[in-house]
Amino acid sequence: MNLSADRLVAACGDKGSDGGITIRTVLEPLAGPLAPVKPAIYAGGGFQEDMRWWGTPPERVSAILIDNVPSEANRLEAALSELRSDLGLPEVVLDLSHIPGLPPHLPRQLSGFRFPHRQADAYLRDAVDEKGQPFARTAVGRALLDATADNPGAILQWFPQALLFGYWQSHLGSKRSQAKLARSWVSEIVGYAPATEAEGRTLVLGVKGDVLNLSVSEQADFDEVDFLDTPWSLVEGSKKEKPAPGQSRKALSEIGHGQIVVGGNARSAVSFLAIEQTATVSFAGLRRIHAATAEASAAARALLVALGLRAHVAAFGRPFTLRSGCDLRPAETTWTWRGAETDEALDALDGETADRLFKACRAAAVAAGLLTDGGWGAAPLVLQPSKALTSAISKTWPLAPVGD
Repeated sequence: MNLSADRLVAACGDKGSDGGITIRTVLEPLAGPLAPVKPAIYAGGGFQEDMRWWGTPPERVSAILIDNVPSEANRLEAALSELRSDLGLPEVVLDLSHIPGLPPHLPRQLSGFRFPHRQADAYLRDAVDEKGQPFARTAVGRALLDATADNPGAILQWFPQALLFGYWQSHLGSKRSQAKLARSWVSEIVGYAPATEAEGRTLVLGVKGDVLNLSVSEQADFDEVDFLDTPWSLVEGSKKEKPAPGQSRKALSEIGHGQIVVGGNARSAVSFLAIEQTATVSFAGLRRIHAATAEASAAARALLVALGLRAHVAAFGRPFTLRSGCDLRPAETTWTWRGAETDEALDALDGETADRLFKACRAAAVAAGLLTDGGWGAAPLVLQPSKALTSAISKTWPLAPVGD
């Protein structure tokens, strides 16, 4: 079955009974089947481990989450950021370019597609417009902060991804809005039947080499904050003398010299019998979103489905990397329409067909009276950090750029 905008709008209507769409993908490590890959590591150095039913017939097997639901949502948002111009998506940007001393690895502009809490993020709360007015007091800002699933207009205009991936407006104070919306798109990558037991997955000892093999028994005095403007010095004479104020005294290995043994409790890559990604968009979940009319509600929900499908194809429809040591490629993909009682096979979308579906759904949304006043098809809305936020950023990164 081919997906069409008309079918999506009908399925997402208030009286629709279809459940959603599921995309299952068998993934292979880029090095080949059964090659080890690095799962995500969480606080404490552990994996997210589970027991799952898997296979035909189903068997209870050990499983490790290689990429969990929140992480997958972030990757989809990153894909949408890259597609913004082509799809005419709205974007809010926090401009940091005027703040001196930011190190090179930090962005000069922070896209709303990267805000940790989407439109409910403290970065947006602590922004000001070009006149220095708090964003929360502008018409757009007030509308965004007051929006809910039953009044989603402003979110659809400026942060449509939040209506798909969920949000919680929890940064305005305990007496103000605490609006939240559960995610309707759920995606994860799971490795089944790991080759080694949990206690066996520790990093094999190694050595960080040093061509000159400098002695790590020597000590140095140094400023832990800045190695450029405050050079370190080798400790000479009596080791009993204390370092100068503001400086630390440690072995040369602490400042990157000498050979260093690498090991500890870090986890190594894992070989799996199979790796699968499952992504599901729930029409039932999207029916919690209500626009001004039933027609507009159905069109808005269908647009969100198409937005997620386009992001999925962009992020995962070709070989991709999750982290160092975790490069994967899709080997086999199945798209399924989840009806009220039965399932139906769908033709998989690629970038071109996903684009056409998205644009048709956008046209249906415009015809229903949506997307007429906001950021769709417009230049990004650029904001500045407030005075307090600017101070916090400057105090976190107080050093001048190299060469100043």
